[in-house]
Amino acid sequence: RIVAVSRVSILLAFLFLWEFAANTGLIDSFIFSSPSGILKTLAVMSGDGSLFLHTKVTLYETLVSFLLVIGISFLTATLLWIFPTVSEILEPWLVVLNSLPKSALAPLLIVWLGSGSCTIIVAGMSVAVFGSIISMYTAFRETDSEKIKLIHTLGGGKREALCYVIFPSSLPSVISILKVNIGLCLVGVIIGEFLSAKAGLGYLITYASQTFEMTKLMSALIMLCLLSCVLYQAVGMLEKQFLKQ
Repeated sequence: RIVAVSRVSILLAFLFLWEFAANTGLIDSFIFSSPSGILKTLAVMSGDGSLFLHTKVTLYETLVSFLLVIGISFLTATLLWIFPTVSEILEPWLVVLNSLPKSALAPLLIVWLGSGSCTIIVAGMSVAVFGSIISMYTAFRETDSEKIKLIHTLGGGKREALCYVIFPSSLPSVISILKVNIGLCLVGVIIGEFLSAKAGLGYLITYASQTFEMTKLMSALIMLCLLSCVLYQAVGMLEKQFLKQ
């Protein structure tokens, strides 16, 4: 209770000081906006449906990129575990690709794929997929070797080791990786929307900054924060559901 009350109190105190400073002229309300102005803008955008349109576009692109990252990472990490020689060959390249600044890839993706939603989804994937493969493969490798030896002693092969030892033992690590990836995919999608989009929260932020509508920009940022929290909590609920079983 103390933690919950303290969190809410800090938020309310911040909003109060922000509103007070904007109304008394301590800060320029045109540049920094104000909580009351943001609420009015959110109400107007909710009324005309534009807020839900942009949020829906960003949510769709984030979820698609997230699901693709899960599938590609899981499949690739499994193949790397099955074929150790291939993993030794590809691991340095995965590290290089993971360390590459993904914002530098976005203009190249526009040239290759055009300026549609496909480019934005691939941009979202590029931020998370290489790190996810490395993390999943590391989790698979760190599984207790004695349990794998027991499977082999009982006549099992790599498939049995994967199904009965590797996957169950790595589940907590995989869920933690997913909790990180959902945020990374959202970051990648926003980067893509900054450069190539006709709708979405990233597009709204760029448009508002170009037209100096700072209240609309702050409203889009708040919606982006709320969307990030909702997605993170959704993966957290999925974690609790899996760990119960």
